[in-house]
Amino acid sequence: MTIALPDIFAVLLAVMLLMGAWTDIKTRTIANELNAAIALMAIGFWWACGEPIWPDIALRIGVAVALFALFALLFMLKMMGGGDVKMIAAVALWLPLKALFVMLTVMALAGGVITVFLMVRHRWRPNAERPEIPYGVAIAIGGLWVIANGLLTIPAA
Repeated sequence: MTIALPDIFAVLLAVMLLMGAWTDIKTRTIANELNAAIALMAIGFWWACGEPIWPDIALRIGVAVALFALFALLFMLKMMGGGDVKMIAAVALWLPLKALFVMLTVMALAGGVITVFLMVRHRWRPNAERPEIPYGVAIAIGGLWVIANGLLTIPAA
């Protein structure tokens, strides 16, 4: 059995998402270098999949920029961390629109569950500071969901 190059990229993305989730849990930060690696590896993924520059890659870049701008507003309102914003945009570079909508939906649901859990835990610790939400975990869950369900890779002919 031969492993296709796009599948190798999918595994690398999964590992990077797990790294982002782990560091966000531990330090509440996601390194710029990790987000840059996710974004730059998308170029290799496009090449491995034979993606056309127009309209596919151009659309992914445009959507990633739009998502960055949207989530940057949440960052400015102190509702989201900067690493989270960059990670969402970087992951968007990998995904066709259908898969991106699935990823964002799963990410939002996971983020809601994580937030509710941390808020309930905070209620039981009245002297504790308001919890910071490690949204990198929700982003990773959304990305891993898409990878696990085969939406990231191009189906075999």
